[in-house]
Amino acid sequence: MMFAVVCIALSLSLLYWWTNKARCKSLGESLQHHRRLPPGPDGLPVIGSILHMVWNRPVYRWVHRLLEEMNTDILCLRFGAVHVVVVTSPEIAREVLRKNDAVFASRPVSFTSESFSLGYKGVTMSPYGEQWKKMRRVLTREILSPSMERLFQRRREEEADHLIRFVYSRCSSGSGAPAANDDGGLVNIRYVAQHFCANTIRTLMFGRRHLGSGDEPILSSFAGPEEEAHLSALLTLVGYVFNFTISDYIPAWIGLDIDGQNKVVKGVMKTLNRLHDPIIQGRIHEWSAGLVGRSGGDDDDDNDNRDQTSTCCRDFLDVLVSLRDSEGLPLLSPDEIRAATVEIQAASIDNPSNALEWVLAEMMNRPEVMQKAISELDRVVGKERLVQESDIPRLNYLKSCIREAFRLHPYHAFNLPHVAMEDTTLSGYLVPKGSHVLVSRLELGRNTDTWDAPLEFRPERHMAPDVLLAEPDLRFVSFSTGRRGCPGMSLGSTVTMMLFARLLHGFTWSMPPGLVHPIQLKESATDLALAEPLCLKPQPRLPEHIYPST
Repeated sequence: MMFAVVCIALSLSLLYWWTNKARCKSLGESLQHHRRLPPGPDGLPVIGSILHMVWNRPVYRWVHRLLEEMNTDILCLRFGAVHVVVVTSPEIAREVLRKNDAVFASRPVSFTSESFSLGYKGVTMSPYGEQWKKMRRVLTREILSPSMERLFQRRREEEADHLIRFVYSRCSSGSGAPAANDDGGLVNIRYVAQHFCANTIRTLMFGRRHLGSGDEPILSSFAGPEEEAHLSALLTLVGYVFNFTISDYIPAWIGLDIDGQNKVVKGVMKTLNRLHDPIIQGRIHEWSAGLVGRSGGDDDDDNDNRDQTSTCCRDFLDVLVSLRDSEGLPLLSPDEIRAATVEIQAASIDNPSNALEWVLAEMMNRPEVMQKAISELDRVVGKERLVQESDIPRLNYLKSCIREAFRLHPYHAFNLPHVAMEDTTLSGYLVPKGSHVLVSRLELGRNTDTWDAPLEFRPERHMAPDVLLAEPDLRFVSFSTGRRGCPGMSLGSTVTMMLFARLLHGFTWSMPPGLVHPIQLKESATDLALAEPLCLKPQPRLPEHIYPST
């Protein structure tokens, strides 16, 4: 089978090469400067290192092995006619995301990104241009603005209460018997963290955490079948975006779907459309029929008018549907609304939930770190109420713990790729127009030139009078920066911290009976998540009346 794939690859590559003369000419001009390209393997004629990419899965591990073997902070790979440049030092990362930010402001086109964004109607996947600018303005000014974050604070607090309520239901009763479960009162931290993030963003987006047609999910399960399907679809889609697929570099091969990725992506989008479309279509009908409040004009300079408009909106979807242009017509098309709902939700789950699982796993092996964090909570919040969003600015040690989890345990090995819109240089090397540039989250956070003992979990290294989860100097990546930076940094920080602080403040966590200590901090064979879901046993640590009633 592999031999057949290789033969097809070679023959189709040659055909692709000869039928794209203009592109070949451009590549040939770049190859005249071959000695100025960053170091990297030579690769085969025409197809470059595509076969190595196919044989070495997961690809990010192969790429980082090459970086180590070649002892370089910048690497150039060629897949077909595309140069892929990988950078691993903060200095070069700042060149990409600051000094040359305007040059690297675009994204590659691919089957997955086009499907994800419903034909590049959104922000995250769209190439640089007017459509991207339009949707970026909508997100930053209308959805993820400080006023909107304040407006929907109560909805987030309700989800944080629901989190506490669910974990409390898993705790043993006073007699020692497990309550409402038959697994000894264990909590799957990954399950809880991912569903908390998914519930929160669904509530903000649609005004509801529940997507099914029946009753709300029962307390003991935290999520029903439709919520499970929704979460799985979002995480699968995030995992497949720019996943080193052959057709990402040789678009003529998209229809062949040699690695089966296109089939998976189609299935995921079918699930998301099935769950999202009835809600979106119903909301569009409500607004067009005048069943809810209408916005005024779309005056970008009229902040007061925008705030007044937002108060009649129940959730993010209302805002997207209600926006009007200068002529009073809908500002966004149905597909633009659909793309925005997918992108906002997909960006809200993976990093917070992964950081929470890793930080608790590290803290279980470092009891002194756990105790220091709990002492801070007791000092700042006390034991007569639950921690709230307003407490976060004073929880510097907890924020340092999350920063350390972001540094040491990123969910993704690379940032989403940036595309060079013209020939430029990085660290003195040529980066030809059309190159894909990847910033290594993994290597930035574990760089021995930047961090002392980089593989050790040390929250103290981040302590300061005012700790932020963002990292402006790009010594690691928590939220990306620049034109393609994360517009939801404030919301993402709040959700992450409330998840962490509520679980640590409300409960004492212990190892499952019979589990050998310490916890094995081993990464999965296929990605950077913990190899096995973290399961811990909670016990309430606050007075009984503090916990939300069930």
